[in-house]
Amino acid sequence: MASRRAPRVRSDLPLEKWPLDEVDRALLAALERDPRSSTAELARQVGMSAPAVRERVGRLEEAGVIRGYRLDVDPAALGLPVTAWVRVRPGPGQLPRIAELAARVPQVAECHRVSGEDCFLMRVHVASIAALEDVLDQFLLHGQTTTSLVVATPVPGRLPAPGPTTQPARPPR
Repeated sequence: MASRRAPRVRSDLPLEKWPLDEVDRALLAALERDPRSSTAELARQVGMSAPAVRERVGRLEEAGVIRGYRLDVDPAALGLPVTAWVRVRPGPGQLPRIAELAARVPQVAECHRVSGEDCFLMRVHVASIAALEDVLDQFLLHGQTTTSLVVATPVPGRLPAPGPTTQPARPPR
């Protein structure tokens, strides 16, 4: 689909109740492989007419199942080869400041409010370990940080799949 409009979220159907069928799942898988696929190409892949696919994708967008279409750029190609996950435990009264700071620091690619001892989990991309230190120093003014460097990504981001994650173990003979 050459042009994609911003998804509209329907308020009459909660996302957790959206009834995805096999065609919806096939469309989502095809869009995950190539978000720029044309309606005709999607229709061919799922065995439906282009107008029916356009209607399906529109409903998935309106329901908020499809939240958007994103560009995936390799941070290393932008000169940011170091990726780290940073957990932040804010000091007393610092919780809102951490979220505000994360939004302002351009090296923070994402920030999640999480449960547990730490309150935030951030993915950070930087040019070097020294640059990571500079980013961490900004957060250390407001709390404690724990950092894990990414050394490899054996499973890149993907759509979650429902159901069991592994095959049941076979009993020994």
